[in-house]
Amino acid sequence: MPTASQVATHSPPAGPAHPAVGAATSLLDAYTPGSHFLATPGRTLLAHGPARQVPHDGRPLDERVNATLAEACAAGQKSPLVIGAIPFDHEAQAALSVPTAPRVALPLTSDPLIALPVGVSDTADWRIRPVPEPGVYGAGVASAVERMWRGEFSKVVLARTLELTSRTSLDLPTMLQRLARRDPGGYTFALPTGPGRTLIGASPELLVSRRGRQVTANPLAGSTPRSPDLAEDVRRAAALLESAKDRHEHAVVVDAVHQSLAPHCTELTVPARPTLIRTATMWHLSTTVTGTLAASDTSALALACALHPTPAVCGTPTMTARQVIAETEPFDRGFFTGMVGWGDARGDGEWVVTIRCAEAEERTLRLYAGAGVVAASEPEAETAETAAKFRTFLSAVGAEL
Repeated sequence: MPTASQVATHSPPAGPAHPAVGAATSLLDAYTPGSHFLATPGRTLLAHGPARQVPHDGRPLDERVNATLAEACAAGQKSPLVIGAIPFDHEAQAALSVPTAPRVALPLTSDPLIALPVGVSDTADWRIRPVPEPGVYGAGVASAVERMWRGEFSKVVLARTLELTSRTSLDLPTMLQRLARRDPGGYTFALPTGPGRTLIGASPELLVSRRGRQVTANPLAGSTPRSPDLAEDVRRAAALLESAKDRHEHAVVVDAVHQSLAPHCTELTVPARPTLIRTATMWHLSTTVTGTLAASDTSALALACALHPTPAVCGTPTMTARQVIAETEPFDRGFFTGMVGWGDARGDGEWVVTIRCAEAEERTLRLYAGAGVVAASEPEAETAETAAKFRTFLSAVGAEL
């Protein structure tokens, strides 16, 4: 029998690296402010340079997108795709583009180099201003709960923001690296939303995807913060799974997704009980809804527009919840709780709920976090939940509350 040293001596030389090595992380490394970056569990996308802008006019959004993709095809572009962000207010202007030369790679999780660490951003000296103050946010939650007990509505999602100002220019590439490498299996994005403005974040929540006639939605509702202690972390996860308050909140969202997708599908599978998913900072109740489209010309974006906004980001009834949000939140949500994603001319695509995000401009970041408020909610608990959700982005920029 050969010795260990003989085996080592006579082993064949190492073969070429697997083609996945470096494919996705090279796109992450190549991101520069102003370009489009989106990483999902299915693919990694990067687009620099010229792009056709989807116009803002009176036509439905999916019609405008389809027309822009058709123009790109007519101009000779092969396999064009749309990429960008859609605001919470469906009547506001979206930031959607059809880039002329997008680059596509396998998902980040397929690339072993995603496990390598990234350096700390140089912009770690922050001035932080909460809008509104935590006490004011808690009072808004208490007011909403009181109105629910009077029977005015059954749920509303209330958000608050943190405004972070740096003494130096923002290091968006490093922020993106830290977000992507912390949760490579999620949905990480950095997308231009206007001159000098970028929407950047890492969302755990798929609104809807379409591949051929197969449709998938993954609503999340009901959350609890992770713990660095393993035993406590497991206890929190188990408690969330058994929480009557969170299970009810989750069921409302799943039912709304079911009702919105059903008219478009011949088959729809909705599990009876939620499961758990985790990010680096949070546990979430999760249900994966799958279906088969009735019509092949129903695009992923059309389905996303039919679903948005779900009770997970707005509330129920939708119109009443929108009004409560407008009356309670002292800021414009902009792209927060809207959608980010991509779609192609065949109608395939992935659209993600825009949470765990910030809007960046010059030396300022505006972070957003929301919590689902139901009749059993407590102001202190919902305030703590939003603080925990801020941790995703705060850790990426070296800031603390």
